[in-house]
Amino acid sequence: MSLRQLRTLLAIQTHGSFSAAAAACHITHAAVSQQMKALESSWRVTLFDRKNRRPELTPTGRAMASKAANIIRDYDGILASVIGEQGFQGELVLGAVPTTLTGLVPLGLSLLRQRHADLHVVIFPGLSYQLLQQLDRGTIDAAIITRPALLPQGLSCFDIAAEPMQLLAPPQTESDDPLELLRTRPFIRFDRNAIFGQMVESWLQKRKITVKDSMELEGLEAISSMVMANLGVSIVPKRCVRNMNPLPVKRLALGAKAPARQLGLAYRDGNPKLTVIKAAEAAFLDAVRIGEFSA
Repeated sequence: MSLRQLRTLLAIQTHGSFSAAAAACHITHAAVSQQMKALESSWRVTLFDRKNRRPELTPTGRAMASKAANIIRDYDGILASVIGEQGFQGELVLGAVPTTLTGLVPLGLSLLRQRHADLHVVIFPGLSYQLLQQLDRGTIDAAIITRPALLPQGLSCFDIAAEPMQLLAPPQTESDDPLELLRTRPFIRFDRNAIFGQMVESWLQKRKITVKDSMELEGLEAISSMVMANLGVSIVPKRCVRNMNPLPVKRLALGAKAPARQLGLAYRDGNPKLTVIKAAEAAFLDAVRIGEFSA
């Protein structure tokens, strides 16, 4: 038995199938199946009922998963329990998606600095997928990301805030109907390499809305400036923490059924700086409650 096998077992329990667990663990379906057969063979137990199309955990399997969760939690917490409060005197390398760098991140870090003056924070900007790779490699300690549907194996995430989609339109626009504006005005796309940009594309396709592409950008400030210049409309996340002096563009809700991106603070399981990361989580949650970054 190995920790890797136990993590895969928990991924199956969490995500409900071998295929979903394979995606979450970044391994093949066959590798998941082989690991589970090896685990059953080494312990001479049956963990899955394979009579149905989708294997289900047996009572023994559920009991094994429960024990596995305890083992992994204890293992991942060893370093954090040893370092403890010493981590607040060191360095925290924090990744962050660019859309949070003028609101949530500066306000949250300001609050964190007030509480832990000796903590030095280094910011590493990047898109969510890039930051997840950096977390996996251990080059950063934590990251504010747009949470994907599945996290890679070995990573966890604290939920920080939900940011619903909204339409930006030039201030001189007469119509307040977002669907009409999407169909009639040039469309400034949010970067489709970003998770949020992919969410926008999916929403447009589901609503069968055909837009007139004019450009594709990443930064909220750049997109807002283009909209302010009457170059088109755009769909962007509604900030959980407003930045200072936002441009006076129109901000129109897309309805109760419009999806929202979930911002989270992701980190690698077993990170020895978990105590510091939890302090950062608390600071970011307080920043969301304040809701505005101002001088």
